[in-house]
Amino acid sequence: MGFFLKWVNLFVFFHFLAATPIFSDSSSSSNAIATTKFLDLAKDPRVFDWMVGIRRKIHENPELGYEEFETSKLIRAELDKLGISYKHPVAVTGVVGFIGTGLPPFVALRADMDALPMQEMVEWEHKSKVPGKMHACGHDAHVAMLLGAAKILKEHENEIRGTVVLVFQPAEEGGGGAKKILDAGVLENISAIFGLHIAPTYPIGEVASRSGPIFAGSGFFEATINGRGGHAAIPQHSIDPILAASNVIVSLQHIVSREADPLDSQVVTVGKFQGGGAFNVIPDSVAIGGTFRAFSKESFMQLRQRIEQVITGQAAVQRCNATVNFLDDEKPFFPPTVNNGDLHEYFKSVAGSLLGVNNVKDMQPLMGSEDFAFYQEVFPGYFFLLGMENVSIEHLESPHSPYFKINEDALPYGAALHASLASSYLLKLNQDIPVVEGKHHDEL
Repeated sequence: MGFFLKWVNLFVFFHFLAATPIFSDSSSSSNAIATTKFLDLAKDPRVFDWMVGIRRKIHENPELGYEEFETSKLIRAELDKLGISYKHPVAVTGVVGFIGTGLPPFVALRADMDALPMQEMVEWEHKSKVPGKMHACGHDAHVAMLLGAAKILKEHENEIRGTVVLVFQPAEEGGGGAKKILDAGVLENISAIFGLHIAPTYPIGEVASRSGPIFAGSGFFEATINGRGGHAAIPQHSIDPILAASNVIVSLQHIVSREADPLDSQVVTVGKFQGGGAFNVIPDSVAIGGTFRAFSKESFMQLRQRIEQVITGQAAVQRCNATVNFLDDEKPFFPPTVNNGDLHEYFKSVAGSLLGVNNVKDMQPLMGSEDFAFYQEVFPGYFFLLGMENVSIEHLESPHSPYFKINEDALPYGAALHASLASSYLLKLNQDIPVVEGKHHDEL
């Protein structure tokens, strides 16, 4: 009986895929998409288990920014199995896939795929096999969810009114992979782009976002403060860079507390201080480094200017000299992540239909940063958080913790939201922009 039921269920599933129209005819009066069916499809064990398997393979083999060669290979293998065309390599390891007509309009979905340089402390069957590397920010789940959306959309490709562009992006963690994707020139004529991040602070089945700034712009700095070393017992014969660096750090905090508008959130944090190696020796130099954040480019550039002025000026007061490096090549500036207002209203409508209006939450801006902002500087973009908390099972640690875990029950929600946002937006655009008839192709 169990064998018989298994095959009956399999028949019903594929009959559902083949026979159930997901998209309505754009000539109908409603011009609507039955988005709830995306969630049904994503939750089906045959799709869900497939996403889980992909996520766990990626989790076991984490790769840092621009080193995601095996991850990229896995993505391309799955796209090949699905019959989805793509461009590779893009920005070293990136993959950009295409579903639909290959013709305008174009809507993009983005997933980052890099890991972090940290040791995983979670003991489980699929723990990282690479010492000192871990998927501690959920990018393995992001890739699995975008592939899940691709699988669902491909099954209904003939109903897509335009082209969905799948962006599998390298090096979000400080490497500015989004900027390199844009510099590669593979994303043109994009009408909108959507991205998400898994969030342990919201319950599963909930999403959160806002119109306008959602994440801060961020930059990094390093400074070397040079003095003259000597014996600690005769400081008058030395020029003490440790004293100078201490004054620098205190003065940097005054930029935010005394110069910035209290209603314009900004942060300057020194997280690195290296100098000296003996108790009784004044060193020749001290190195400090840190990060700075703001929600507007104007505030960000003002912070950058004042950081350099304060470091060099305070060093000079203590008879030292200083050099400041903003690491533009190694850790490029991330602009603020600013959600398009029209897309915010659209997101609330689609997510509300899929999850229920009470599960679409407004959130306060966060001082974290996201290189998704680079896309938003070029075309309309929207970023949101996807809840995965289930307090009845366990407490989940925050991203970048060595104890970070993914609640895999959230995967269908991300896949369904990706598919719904892209396909519904294409249908919406077709109300104003007619689809050009012609042969399918895979280029923008």
